[in-house]
Amino acid sequence: MKIIPNIKNVIFDLGGVLIDWNPDKVYKEVFKNDTERMNHFYNEICTQDWNENQDAGYPMAKATEERIALFPEFEEEIKMFYGRWDDMLGDQIQGTVDILKKLTDNPSIKVVALTNWSHETFPRAIAKFEFLQWFEGIIVSGQEKTRKPFPEIYQLTLSRFNLKAEESLFIDDNLRNIEAARELGIQSIHFENPDQLEEVIKNYINN
Repeated sequence: MKIIPNIKNVIFDLGGVLIDWNPDKVYKEVFKNDTERMNHFYNEICTQDWNENQDAGYPMAKATEERIALFPEFEEEIKMFYGRWDDMLGDQIQGTVDILKKLTDNPSIKVVALTNWSHETFPRAIAKFEFLQWFEGIIVSGQEKTRKPFPEIYQLTLSRFNLKAEESLFIDDNLRNIEAARELGIQSIHFENPDQLEEVIKNYINN
């Protein structure tokens, strides 16, 4: 791949871009495909905000205990959120991994990762996915005690890997995180699927 002049760095999100992680893999079975009950669980009990608090470094065991105290009738289901975390972790998203390989094979491009991920579970991902070794470095929110979309974690990524915002391209499946990166002057792609990424990335990188 050949870089367009001012793009020298690519910053990848992991979950939803390179790795398929989805609690539906567990809870569709648990709730017997009762979508209404499952959505209630996600929206009111084990919510996105609650999970992201652990992504920012809060202990999972403590978070689980606190949630059970609030919703004792869902004790077993709450325990499953981290107790069956490995079952929620799917395969690598091969099309994106192929794009990553092309980028990491080009010595003129620095490729790093920035992920919202608990420091307690990230070692399991490292053990499972060989491609995580390809990055020049990975910022894991749980290790840094902050997370996307807070500006501090983007600024940390830029400073730790000696990147300039205007020379960097950020790829994430969460529009909120994309908008936060753009506010800091980082060029960004809102990831939808590997085919879309391969097409859109041509605006920044030529084969």
